[in-house]
Amino acid sequence: MKIHNFSAGPSILPQEVLTKASEAVVEYNGIGLSLLEISHRSKHFVDIMENARALALELLGLEGKGYKALFLQGGASMQFIMVAMNLLEKRGSYLNTGTWSENAIKEAKIFGDIHEVASSKDAGFNYIPKGFTVSKDDSYFHCTSNNTIFGTQIKQFPNSPIPMVCDMSSDIFSRQLDFSKFDLIYAGAQKNMGPAGTTLVVVKEDILGKVSRKIPSIMDYKVQIAKSSMFNTPPVFAVYTSMLTLEWLKNLGGIKAIEKVNEMKARVLYSEVDLNPLFKGYAVKEDRSYMNATFNLVNDDLKDTFETMLKEAGISGLNGHRSVGGYRASMYNALPLDSVKALVEVMSELETKA
Repeated sequence: MKIHNFSAGPSILPQEVLTKASEAVVEYNGIGLSLLEISHRSKHFVDIMENARALALELLGLEGKGYKALFLQGGASMQFIMVAMNLLEKRGSYLNTGTWSENAIKEAKIFGDIHEVASSKDAGFNYIPKGFTVSKDDSYFHCTSNNTIFGTQIKQFPNSPIPMVCDMSSDIFSRQLDFSKFDLIYAGAQKNMGPAGTTLVVVKEDILGKVSRKIPSIMDYKVQIAKSSMFNTPPVFAVYTSMLTLEWLKNLGGIKAIEKVNEMKARVLYSEVDLNPLFKGYAVKEDRSYMNATFNLVNDDLKDTFETMLKEAGISGLNGHRSVGGYRASMYNALPLDSVKALVEVMSELETKA
């Protein structure tokens, strides 16, 4: 049976990427060695790293605009620390829209003063705050573009008078934005780009080198740029699979093409959530995420029936985060529209049985 994978991450990857990656584990490119055995200093892997970095900039439209792409370790959670360590001199401005924003704020406070410009915690993070002001005197402004746990997504970013930093872990490469508005973007690979194990960082070089603190070499963006993401042994398999996924996306037509597919998937699912009286959405409508749709049953007595139907239909990974409950359908780039239609069919069938 085909499994429809709605996992929030690590998440679904394109089948052709999985096939190529698995073949490379056995033998890479006909060289008689596994991808996992070759030296990260060999031309084979240096070419992979350079191609992955170049593809990231190309797809984001940031080639020749003063940006560098890095593939680092430690997950997005490491970036909570690296951002503050490299950029926080006076005070940092943070928009608090959920668990990962709160974690970023917590880590940044180790290095200096943090100003929370706005928060949606008052309503369980089910909306994106608006109308806040970013101080021109702060070191940078940090936001999270898409909140995986709560199913909200920033639709319009502020015109920040200071460098804007964005955690795009769960919607990178999924929609068209003016990425040049951001001075630093980071994203864990395991949702829209590859397997767990590497994190993409795209940073404008001219914002670096302005803090007075000493930065450990491995945590210094300038050092990582100088070493082409290979200050230490990189996560070879994760970088290679991310490169394959970026190639897959480019061949589809890039972000412009995948955005249309993502909009269709979201429209199909949210239409069912709104029309079916057995379900209610968690996030406010204007801030709903195209990547992570969160919803609940109106009557929990139907929970066992619904989940049995989901299992029979081969639908996996739909449980909501433990802090929210209910259900979460993660519709990342590689999830086909047919999987969303399969979920909607089960939801509709539940209504006829209730």
